[in-house]
Amino acid sequence: MDRDDIAPIVRRALEEDLPDITSEAIFTPRDRGTAAFVIKAAGILAGLDFAEETFAELDDSSEFIRHVDDGATVRPGDVVAEVSATVIALLSGERTALNFMQRASGIAATTRRYVDAIAGTKAKIYDTRKTAPGLRAFDRMAVADGGGTNHRNGLDDMVLIKDNHRRLAGGTARAVEAALRKAPAGMKVEVEVESEDDLREALDAGARMILIDNQTPETVAAWSRIAKESPTPPFIEASGNMTLDRVRAYALAGADAVSVGALTHSVAAADIALELETP
Repeated sequence: MDRDDIAPIVRRALEEDLPDITSEAIFTPRDRGTAAFVIKAAGILAGLDFAEETFAELDDSSEFIRHVDDGATVRPGDVVAEVSATVIALLSGERTALNFMQRASGIAATTRRYVDAIAGTKAKIYDTRKTAPGLRAFDRMAVADGGGTNHRNGLDDMVLIKDNHRRLAGGTARAVEAALRKAPAGMKVEVEVESEDDLREALDAGARMILIDNQTPETVAAWSRIAKESPTPPFIEASGNMTLDRVRAYALAGADAVSVGALTHSVAAADIALELETP
């Protein structure tokens, strides 16, 4: 994300808080200070661009110094960035900057744990569309900082045929055939299957990407073997209530990717503080 993408998100967040009548009642625009972002618990850092933009929006003379980059492993006591600005800007932007960094770092740390859990397999960890409304690009950025892979961004960048599509279309084959016929040239077409019959029907209809949802690792392994026997073996994605203790079994079962909604729908905020220096 570049600044043109980041700035509107930061402005909307600041609009929820401002004006800061407490800080403006106590300090003047001439009062300046510095503050440090300090890590309180080990994790993966993300969200620095948003923190920097927060203070830039509040004080165009602010200075933001990074000591590490997004995606870095951090430990308690690490000072990851420092900011100099008016005291009013520091106090007004503190919560917004921390909200961005804590959410992003929480997503990145969770993603890294899933990536580490499948290390040594061919599979990748994918995110999903289960993101905070209005913050999808932000959440996807944090997943990438944690070493994950971004799946489709929205409903417009690939075809993903799910159970309701298949049912309303009159079956798997009809849905796949229609999608392959009408989708823009070169667009990916993936189909979710719920049975071995669905799988074989999808393969016969020309599907080259298969989503196996809410099945056991044993079923994923069996269906993957069938799919890989196809003249053009498809890409296999596994999904469905993935947890850290289960994800490796799916990676070993033959999945090329495992999608994990928990990366973004159940975020545990990272513990980061903004400590202001006393004049």
